[in-house]
Amino acid sequence: MVNKILDWVKRKIYSCEAYARARGVKIGKGCSIATRMFGSEPYLVEIGDNVQITNDVRFFTHGGGWVFRHKDPEFDSFGKIKIHDNVYIGNGTMILPGVIIGNNVVIGAGSIVTKSIPDNVVVAGNPARIVCTIDDFFVKANRYNVKTKQMGPNEKRAYLLSLEDEHFMRKDFLLFKK
Repeated sequence: MVNKILDWVKRKIYSCEAYARARGVKIGKGCSIATRMFGSEPYLVEIGDNVQITNDVRFFTHGGGWVFRHKDPEFDSFGKIKIHDNVYIGNGTMILPGVIIGNNVVIGAGSIVTKSIPDNVVVAGNPARIVCTIDDFFVKANRYNVKTKQMGPNEKRAYLLSLEDEHFMRKDFLLFKK
């Protein structure tokens, strides 16, 4: 009971990164962590340098053993999760046990990562699939680079509201397949 209370207090007062470290997640340098959902074995998750993990990303280090407990009451299986350097993980992504994420990877919001991801790619979807290379993504994204990173919130707002529509990303319409 005391441990549950302490964990609740840590969740409330610690930053997401401090909370993850306190639970045993290994985290490299220059990371931005915005989730507290590292599963029941957070010590099996390792994060490299310069990784951004956004809101509601969930890590799963085990699962499925319940259905085998009638055969073996002690059944449990686990998979470590390793994220290499320079990775962005979009909101609501789920990462399953045993997944390794390579260097220079972008994972689109809402993706379900069921397999390991090689270096230098963008993945998205359910299940996550390779969409393009990181170099191709840079070319596409750079068309909309408005360079606001060093602006304050008010200056950024005024600048963005002054831009014409062609400076913003726009997605194509879905098409019916025949």
